[in-house]
Amino acid sequence: MRIAPKFMIASVRRLPSICAIVLPTVAAAIAAGCGEGEAANGAVVSVYVAAPLCREAQAELARAGGDAGDLKVRAICLADTQVRSGADLASAGANARRATEDSASVAFLEAPGPAARFTGSIVDAAKIAWIETSSGSAVMQRVLEALEGRGSSSPRSAVLDQLG
Repeated sequence: MRIAPKFMIASVRRLPSICAIVLPTVAAAIAAGCGEGEAANGAVVSVYVAAPLCREAQAELARAGGDAGDLKVRAICLADTQVRSGADLASAGANARRATEDSASVAFLEAPGPAARFTGSIVDAAKIAWIETSSGSAVMQRVLEALEGRGSSSPRSAVLDQLG
């Protein structure tokens, strides 16, 4: 049986206290990167897009080169919520929660239909722009314009002020 050297035991015991200080600080810095504070040059922001709108939104984003001013923009295509009887509200809720849990989220594009009534309240509560549309292309273009003209506003606030 081998016994760890005394210095290794002391190092392992200090690890939880170091993590208690370092991890929250790193998490706060990452969260401030896009959601509420001013974003750094080259920061990545997310636009969550309902499945029926995703192809158009991605095409518009590609035409813009994936950038809006000094920000990188990514379109995140969500799971389809349409079922024969209307909408799968569990999937719709999961999509909305996914967007609200992402500190880089700046907008949620929703297609008209039963899921829209359900996701809107979840996304609105997180102060993320929620837009019901039948054109992923047109709204993605408006999101990009809001991000380009944001001035000193946070990306999330700029999009919410322009589109929300």
